Parts: sequence; structure tokens; C-alpha cells
Amino acid sequence: MQSLTFAAATVATGSGVSQDLQDWTDRITTLAYLVAALLFILALAGLSRQQSAARGNYFGIAGMAIALVATVFKAAVQSHADPDHYNDAWVTVLLVAVAMLIGAVIGVARARRVEMTGMPELIAMLHCFVGLAAVLIGVNSFIHAGSSAEAGYEKFHLGEVYLGIFIGAVTFTGSIIAYLKLSGKMKGAPLALPGRNLLNLAIIVITLVGMVFFILTGTEEADSKPVAWTILGVMLVLALALGLHLVAAIGGGDMPVVVSMLNSYSGWAAAAAGFMLANPLLIITGALVGSSGAYLSFIMCKAMNRSFISVILGGFGSETTAGGDDHDYGAHTEITPEETADLLRHAHKVMITPGYGMAVAQAQYPVAELVRKLRADGVDVSFGIHPVAGRLPGHMNVLLAEAKVPYDIVHEMDEINDDFGDVDVVLVIGANDTVNPIAEEPGSPIAGMPVLKVWNAHHVIVFKRSMGAGYAGVQNPLFFMDNTDMLLGDAKQSVEKITAAL
Repeated sequence: MQSLTFAAATVATGSGVSQDLQDWTDRITTLAYLVAALLFILALAGLSRQQSAARGNYFGIAGMAIALVATVFKAAVQSHADPDHYNDAWVTVLLVAVAMLIGAVIGVARARRVEMTGMPELIAMLHCFVGLAAVLIGVNSFIHAGSSAEAGYEKFHLGEVYLGIFIGAVTFTGSIIAYLKLSGKMKGAPLALPGRNLLNLAIIVITLVGMVFFILTGTEEADSKPVAWTILGVMLVLALALGLHLVAAIGGGDMPVVVSMLNSYSGWAAAAAGFMLANPLLIITGALVGSSGAYLSFIMCKAMNRSFISVILGGFGSETTAGGDDHDYGAHTEITPEETADLLRHAHKVMITPGYGMAVAQAQYPVAELVRKLRADGVDVSFGIHPVAGRLPGHMNVLLAEAKVPYDIVHEMDEINDDFGDVDVVLVIGANDTVNPIAEEPGSPIAGMPVLKVWNAHHVIVFKRSMGAGYAGVQNPLFFMDNTDMLLGDAKQSVEKITAAL
């Protein structure tokens, strides 16, 4: 408030003081942006490990708070320093405050209600809003250019506008399709249009050619602006169609990669918006999100033994069911919770491999209680986490951390995949595709995808609601192996019964 009072007072002292005030405000804002950028980098560093994830979140919150306060403060000071636009500037500040308040209310209410199983589709919707914001900012930037007294915008800036709208539109529709697939409102099977790769390539080529003509016509006199608007409209339609097709053509098994890919897209969309608004912090933040999302996508594709390009061009898996598989794997055997408890009681080493089914059943808390009971009885218990377990990168790690499972017994696939031969009992809780041995068979729908080799353990118990196929739509021979028993039913209730029997 003191700063705002000082700003208001200097308006009456003359333009020289007003200019000094604006220079002072710019320096303070730049410093605040620098601090916020450093906090965002520290946030990413903290989020890279479970032990420091909470601290990373706090760094991110602090950085965003500083960025918002600095931006609104700068707008408020400039409104006092420019008497000609005093009212317009304060209306802008008021609208920003109202928008933040509405967003905060909706965000807090939504965050308090959403379950961990709903996080993937919630994140997809958040990416959708980022893409839409980039499109609206780009269109507004071009409108402002058209209403300017200048003949036209700089060519480079028009390129920013064009690319920003393109990236935002692709992110917008792609995120909507991802939300529909992740929430089960749309089938997870890939959309296989004839010549779909050529179709995507054609859209990209047309878009690039259109950018050249957009820049040429957008920098001409006002008479040429209708041509530029037409080019921009055509590109927008093509970009929306491309985003829709890119994600619709990706199968259910690749959806965790899609989430991280869209995270990257939303980052680049934000960076493009930063260029259009000449906001350095938005450029830095967008670049951090875009590059980290791209790197995460690369890590996940490597974990699945797939190239990023192959995921973009179609993914894998189709909507099949167990009954539709022509191969006869024989009959499965079932086990009771009491029999499972007896096996665990006499085991020396137990490995738990969770999947999305554990999240659906909200079984992480009973699982954590079971682990505490077994460890108290001297059993060596650990977790094996597949990189794409669940439908969100790090989904299982977050669930286990939420249930207070010790970090030191949670291991990644590469750390423990050669140790299953020494494991007495493996509990596969809600996992399917990530423990499917068919991935080692050439020509299978998930061929080449690294999986947890749980079948090498002495005894495998699979917690599942039914004998249906997994999210990728591929039958799992593990269920029918001699050393595997099925514990069918709700995972949470099954684990609770096992703990009670112990």
C-alpha cells in the first residue's frame, strides 16, 4: 500500500518523476521475476525426488505468488503514472483480481474433491485451459496490431503470434481428447484413419506455408489484413484438427506418455504467450515446463522401449477383451485372503507391484498397513514401480507417499527387475500391462515394452476385479501360469482381509 501511495503521489510532481517511478518499478519487477524464476527451478529440482517433493511444491507456490504480486504491482503503478489511461489501467487490474479470485475458488474446490484416480484427467483439463489461453492471447495480439497506428507489427512478432496460436490450439483439442480417454468417456482404442501420418504431415506443411503468407500480409497496410485473418482462421481450424487427431490416434497403453507430452505442449504454449506479451518470466516458466515435460516424455518412452515419434504417430493397443483372444492359456487358479496371509506369514522376502487398479480401489492405505504388519513380523517387504504404472507419471509413487510408505523401500523397475528370482511372494495389486510377459514376444501389441518380471518369483498373487484385459486391451498370460494365483475382488477389501488374517 505504501508503494501504491508513493506511486499516486508522484503523478502530481511532473513527468520526470513519473518516468523515474516507472524505471524504479521496472527494476523491482525484474528482480522479482528473477527470484521467481530461481524458485521455479528449485521447485523442479525438488519434485525430482519423493523426499524433497513437498519442499519443491513450496518453492513453486512461493515463486508463483511473487510473480503474481509483482505483475499486478507493476500494472497498478503504471496506472498512476499514466493519467491518460488511468481508468483503463485500473479496470484491467480489477479484472485481473476478479479473475484470480474466481480461479482460486474453483481451483480450491476442485482440488479438495478430486481423488488421486482423477488426477490424470484433471491435469489434462488444466493443459486444455493453458492452450486456450495461448490462442486467445494470440488472437488479441493480432487484433491490437490491426488497431495500432503503425502500418503493421514486426514480422518476428507476427511469427510469435502465429506459432503461439498453433501450439495453443493443438494443446487445447489434444487435451480435451486426453481427458475424454482418461475419464473413460471415450474409448481408449487408437483412431486409425487411412494415411493418418500423411494427413498429419500435410497439416504441418500447410501450416508452415501459411505462416510465411501470414507474416507477409500481416505487415502490410490495413487492406491486406482480411487476407491475414483468413490465413489465421484456416490455420486455427487445422491446428484444432491436428491436436484432436494426434491424441485420438494414440492407444490406451500410451496415455501416460500423452499426459507428459501435453504437459510439454502447454509449457511451450505458455512460452509463446510470454513472447506475445513481452513477459520474460512467462517465457522462462513456459520453457521450464516445456523442456521438463519433453524430457519426462523421453524418459517414459525409453522405459517403454518406444520412440517418441512412434507414440505420436499411433501408439499401440486396441480395445480387445480377454474373451476375444484366440490363444488358449489354460485355466487360472484362485486363492483366498486367508491362504494369502499364510503364504506371507512364512515368506522371507515380499515384493509389491502396484498399478492403476490400486488407485481405483483406494487400497494404498490398507496396503501401507499390511506392509507395516509384515515388516514388524520381520518380513523383508519392498515395492517395485513401473515407470508408466497408472495413468500419470509418478502416479503410484504419489499414492504410496500419501499412505506414508517409507521412501527407502520403494524402488524403480530398473533397480529391482533382476531380483524377482529371490522373492518368495509377489503381490500384483491392480497392475496388468506392466507385468505382462507377452511384451517379450515379437509381434505382440506391446512387444518391446519393458515390464516387471514378476513371473520369476516363487509365487505370484494377482489382485484383480475380473479376468479382463488391461488398459492396452491385451490379454495377460501371467494370470494362467503355474506359480500364479488370482485373488479376485475389490483390492482394498482383499488387503484388509489379509491383514486381519495375519
